[in-house]
Amino acid sequence: MRLRHTLAAVATLIGFAAAAPAMAQDAELKVGVTVGPHAQIGEVVQQVAARQGLKVKLVEFSDFIQPNAALDAKELDLNIYQHKPFLESQNKARGYKLVPVATAVVQQMGIYSKRVKSLDDLQPGAKVAIPNDPTNGARALLVLQAAKLIKLKDGVTVTASLFDVVDNPKKLKFVEIEAAQLPHSLADVDAAAVNSAYAIPAGLSPAKDALALESKDAPFAAVVIAAREDNKNDPRIARFIKAYQSDEVKAFVAQKFPGAYSTSW
Repeated sequence: MRLRHTLAAVATLIGFAAAAPAMAQDAELKVGVTVGPHAQIGEVVQQVAARQGLKVKLVEFSDFIQPNAALDAKELDLNIYQHKPFLESQNKARGYKLVPVATAVVQQMGIYSKRVKSLDDLQPGAKVAIPNDPTNGARALLVLQAAKLIKLKDGVTVTASLFDVVDNPKKLKFVEIEAAQLPHSLADVDAAAVNSAYAIPAGLSPAKDALALESKDAPFAAVVIAAREDNKNDPRIARFIKAYQSDEVKAFVAQKFPGAYSTSW
């Protein structure tokens, strides 16, 4: 009788052990996105993933710092909002072990203005707002250099800072502002460098309104899907990437954000 009970207990434990991987694969995947386009794209991915049997919960953020903090704290499984140079800078500054596992969309930074219709019309001493975080500040300076408004030291790219500006013919005055607030700064400055993720929710069209637009091949343009070093091989993540890089999502991006976002797959 005892043997029968023992065998039954062993069978039950084996059943739980076998079910554990399946339960892990079916568990809800928490994905952090910033409000606006990334959240909208995320909703489409969520629907595609659901049809494939993967539950996805979107968690929205309104800044660039908290999504990585939440991912590092294991409050998220993934986040989608940043380019690789920003991810690397956050790892270095904050000791995170976050890794890119796939590419998402391509989003370009643009130079916008409510005071001039061409960058040629910027007057000497004009105020130009750029992001106040080092990585996106460097990005803005590279866009301004490509537009021939400034010149940076030779060889300086993703680490560029205002100290690297060696030629500023118009004597532009730079104002460093938190990235999310840049669209709102247009009433107070002559021009601002704004990421598409913030430009679009503010009613700005990168294709129509930008006076200069970052190249799609720029090192900052491609957005990555980020995970932690300790969960990057989670099979749910591979399923999520497949849902994200689907024809349905590609079609949505092309229809919803023409000229503003493109797909990298």
